[in-house]
Amino acid sequence: MKKTTLIIGAGGVGRVVVHKCAMNADVFGNIVLASRTKSKCDSIAREIKDVEIKTAAIDADNTQELVNLIQEIQADIVINVALPYQDLTIMDACIETGVDYLDTANYEHPDEAKFEYKEQWKKDEAFKKAGIMGLLGSGFDPGVTNVFCAYAQKHYFDTIETIDILDCNAGDHGYAFATNFNPEINLREVSANGRYWENGKWIETEPMEIKMVWDYPEVGPKDSYLLYHEEMESLVKHIKGLKRIRFFMTFGESYLTHMKCLQNVGMLGIEPIEHQGQKIVPMEFLKTLLPDPASLGPRTKGKTNIGIVAEGIKDGKKRKVYIYQVSDHEKCFAEVNSQAVSYTTGVPAMIGAKLMLEKVWYKKGVWNMEEFDPDPFMQELNRQGLPWQIKELEL
Repeated sequence: MKKTTLIIGAGGVGRVVVHKCAMNADVFGNIVLASRTKSKCDSIAREIKDVEIKTAAIDADNTQELVNLIQEIQADIVINVALPYQDLTIMDACIETGVDYLDTANYEHPDEAKFEYKEQWKKDEAFKKAGIMGLLGSGFDPGVTNVFCAYAQKHYFDTIETIDILDCNAGDHGYAFATNFNPEINLREVSANGRYWENGKWIETEPMEIKMVWDYPEVGPKDSYLLYHEEMESLVKHIKGLKRIRFFMTFGESYLTHMKCLQNVGMLGIEPIEHQGQKIVPMEFLKTLLPDPASLGPRTKGKTNIGIVAEGIKDGKKRKVYIYQVSDHEKCFAEVNSQAVSYTTGVPAMIGAKLMLEKVWYKKGVWNMEEFDPDPFMQELNRQGLPWQIKELEL
């Protein structure tokens, strides 16, 4: 009997997930794309020529609406590529209907610039009682970077002591200022204080306080700034012997200058303010002014390079390994009508769901990516359009 896959979210990542699920239709079966705006779903569905994509309107903040749709289409799995604010309502709908769940980003509090796994981890027992699986953070970072860490731990180290996650987007979209994914999520993440984990405790930094230059293969040297990023929260629990983990992302001077200016004048605020007799949220207003990230695909050129550098001990000797993946924006657009930032998130979402449906990765409860055997996922990355590289580095 054919499976039924429900994809929630019709942004840039949703477009990639639909395309890649359609390319693997023997696993995903009947594919349904749902979003608040059905016309966006219909537009994506028309891009798929060989597989029928059904569409639906859904309010992902409304658990009962979600339950009704899941039951109506008899979904076997829900792939959540909606907003991180909606993770909990979608998880609750999966618990009520007994359907497996996957997302690409951890829960964000709508009224607070904070993202964490705590609220999702709390649902582990409910998922087990419902007899279903929840896979958290099956994007690139989090997601592939977690799997890279697990792969390094399995094949290259007895103990990993330090990990640096390195995220470089060297794409050029031609705008003076734009974000490559949802502006609210992106700007809240980047403008927040940095954090890294060392010797058993979290150390907080000012935004963009720590910078290093890293020479990214196929891209070149880029300024890379320390941020807090969600995969570190789970990796500190699951990578044995870890003494330090950090996350770095590249930013150009133009992006940082624009962001600082917007922050200084209050445009990154998430609290409502009074404007001509109406309440508006500055960040939401800014989002309407900025280019839609889903529209950047046709005009973005260049490459992304995302990976991890792990250092530790193997057979009593120090070792340092770099695992990374390079994607080309124009090649990604030619394949699925989306730029590489969406592509590198959407493909891993499809892979995680594929492994769940095939029962290659399957355990009842709520899990993070690094808690599974990394080998099948790493093999799928090579098959599905995200070939990776590994290098031994000098100590």
